[in-house]
Amino acid sequence: MPAPTAEPTGTAQRLDTALALLRHAGRAEPAGVPGSPDYLHALIDQLVDLSSRDALTGLSNRRNFELSLAREVDRVARSGESALLLMVDIDHFKRINDGHGHAAGDRVIQAVGQALTDSVRPMDLVARIGGEEYAVLLPNCPPAFGPQVAARVRQRVARSSVALDDGTPVAVTVSVGGAFAPQWVRSTPGIWLQRADLQLYRAKAEGRDRVCLEHSAAPAVTTQEREMLLGGPPPAKASRAPRAPGKAAKPHAREGTPSIQEPE
Repeated sequence: MPAPTAEPTGTAQRLDTALALLRHAGRAEPAGVPGSPDYLHALIDQLVDLSSRDALTGLSNRRNFELSLAREVDRVARSGESALLLMVDIDHFKRINDGHGHAAGDRVIQAVGQALTDSVRPMDLVARIGGEEYAVLLPNCPPAFGPQVAARVRQRVARSSVALDDGTPVAVTVSVGGAFAPQWVRSTPGIWLQRADLQLYRAKAEGRDRVCLEHSAAPAVTTQEREMLLGGPPPAKASRAPRAPGKAAKPHAREGTPSIQEPE
């Protein structure tokens, strides 16, 4: 009778699982001697990076975006440098899925993500934060350049054409909304996100395939921000109002923050 095979230890099982995750994501096994400190450190680094990426596009995922947004809010409050947040949404995405299938929809999502990455600097963060929605975080973006950057993002996508398996080209456009972080003001990521979202909803409501930005990099301070500035407790984490599929939320004007459309 052959001797019974020893069951793998818990450590070996976890290592096998980690390597399987890397292989599934198309990543190579770390170099070096398996089990050595250098090998394990490289494996951990790859897993950390993998956990911060969207599986379909390879962009930053929502978790990584929220961490980066919180850091940037704190940095702007301390340094006073400008930072711009853009919210980007694919127009009429449901029509693509319904008309061409979900595989075509996935290809469009990937193509738009690549177009956004090609439109901004290496230091900027492009994240996929929802089904067909993206966020672009641009640190140290002066107010004078905000409309140009947002326009470049929209135009880069509009010039792209996604080819399906049968060669059929699909034209894609996006709506873009943006807001600057309040300088020298103690704020929260949720407030900044809501302000950028408001401009995205406005771009959708005004016809899509356009940009709407807050007019000023120093918008009126909200009641919550005023209370925080005066030493009050920070507000609860702001959440985004859900939208019905294919419908844009009705925008509401925010006092003291007029919006501008992308210049032609």
